[in-house]
Amino acid sequence: MAPNPDRQSFWEHLDALRATIVKIAAVSVVFGVAAFCFKETLFSVILAPKEEGFVTYRLLGRIAALTGSVAEDFQVRLINTGLAQQFVIHMKAALCAGVLCASPYILYQLFRFVSPALYAKERKYAVRVVGWSYAMFLAGVLSSYFLIFPLTFRFLGTYQVSEEVENLITLDSYISTLMLMSLCMGIVFEIPILCWLFARLGFLTADFMRRYRKHAIVIILVVAAVITPTSDVFTLSLVALPMWLLYEASIRIVKRTKDG
Repeated sequence: MAPNPDRQSFWEHLDALRATIVKIAAVSVVFGVAAFCFKETLFSVILAPKEEGFVTYRLLGRIAALTGSVAEDFQVRLINTGLAQQFVIHMKAALCAGVLCASPYILYQLFRFVSPALYAKERKYAVRVVGWSYAMFLAGVLSSYFLIFPLTFRFLGTYQVSEEVENLITLDSYISTLMLMSLCMGIVFEIPILCWLFARLGFLTADFMRRYRKHAIVIILVVAAVITPTSDVFTLSLVALPMWLLYEASIRIVKRTKDG
């Protein structure tokens, strides 16, 4: 049985929360400063999807070679248009990298703060939900970095209405699109976890999800259009397809949860 949370006063809980926030902030800052200092390594990772030799493009080239076709070479320049913009982008990127690197510690501190108020069974489910949620979020970020964003960047970065109009993509546009798309895909990959949780609570069934599959597809397209940082059909399809696959996988997860 969980300890009684009422043993601590409101101010004691507030002090514990403040200590947790301070620890999280301190560790995030440390990782952020480290990322800021290793600028070349940081931006070699961030800017990799724009390079022709990126792993995704090499894989597509091999697939094209197997089919007898030749993948076209491409080159997209990034430019900077603000005096202090590169320094500001450097700070933002380092901060995001710091939070991402510190995320396991952040989850640990948050769980440590909340867990005393949970019963043993609740704590068991909480550990499972948090663990799988974190794993799925990272899977979404990685799928965006290695698949969705590179394909989007290559398509939009090389698309021209005329050969007289050259594409010059700003660094800010590139970084913002990469981060926003990665965050959105990380959140999207939480769909199976949410469905499993709702199924455990008795709010969702596989029959309900099958019955309203067409409605779900419409909602997926709307959500994909909202979270897509660009307005083209290509990127919309790249975002909507994983969401649909996750929905179909969620139906199986919900069914197994109910059957179990």
